[in-house]
Amino acid sequence: IAPLLEKLENKRVAISVITHTGYEAASKYAAQVRYLPYEIWLWFWIERPKTVVVLEAEFWYLLFRLARTRGARIIALNARISDRSFPKYYRMRWFYRILLSQCDRIFCQSNEDMVRFIALGARNVEVVGNIKLAQKIEANNHYSKPEGTIIVAASTHEGEEEGIIRGFIAYREDNPSAKLLVVPRHPERFAKVGELIAKTAPMMSLSRWSESQALQSDIILVDAMGELNNLYAISDVAVLGGAFAPIGGHNPLEPATFGCKIISGEEMFLQRELFKYVSHVQFTSLEGIAEALKNAETLPPSQINGSVDLERVIEYLK
Repeated sequence: IAPLLEKLENKRVAISVITHTGYEAASKYAAQVRYLPYEIWLWFWIERPKTVVVLEAEFWYLLFRLARTRGARIIALNARISDRSFPKYYRMRWFYRILLSQCDRIFCQSNEDMVRFIALGARNVEVVGNIKLAQKIEANNHYSKPEGTIIVAASTHEGEEEGIIRGFIAYREDNPSAKLLVVPRHPERFAKVGELIAKTAPMMSLSRWSESQALQSDIILVDAMGELNNLYAISDVAVLGGAFAPIGGHNPLEPATFGCKIISGEEMFLQRELFKYVSHVQFTSLEGIAEALKNAETLPPSQINGSVDLERVIEYLK
């Protein structure tokens, strides 16, 4: 949402989040950051906010009712309904018709999302594209790229690292200078992942990013936050986590911005629309990682193809 906030620089903006990680990220862009669902009881509602904007699929009935009571407009931005969620929503369409009728405008990511919202009884629906296409993706630290193929296993979850490491071990038999950067999604798993790497690849040298950024070891555990874009900038291949288990996947635009060759699992249902904007992505299973890494040697880098009508959203918000 950073590009959107930049366009609204003269407006008072408060951001609501659900997780602590989200709180830390939002604090970089707004002075007022609060947690849902607790914020519905806070006194800030006395100020009568002009507009309440909800992102993607955050449809909270009590929040909508309170916003209406306080006279605020309700806008759904980057709205989506996943393949898995739609059948559940449709069975409860009588409820979602009531809920979505509270929205003054629903800006969808895709035509498919628009059709689904209309099927649930929503009105004032239009497609502007995915606002993530407007984000500025940059590296804030610039590291020297070592020799050999650099592979980053990005935003990995439990149950994914071992398969990726084993695939890397097999790939490295013919590519002894290759290096693997493992970046767990959640910091509370750093220690556990470090133990897993040592157990799965005892024949390889292991270092921790928090101790050294020299990139000299065979495998580097990136036990730090906020480094992914910096690592994409020096990586040849990005293995995107969150899609080798039924988690939903992670943002492919970031590695594509830096020209990485992207490998992903099939379970990227929460990011399916974003993947449509990215070319030359390999989809595989954990068992196919080694082969996918080998295939990546002859594939072109991933590229982003697409745009978002952010000005239409800004026009409506103003």
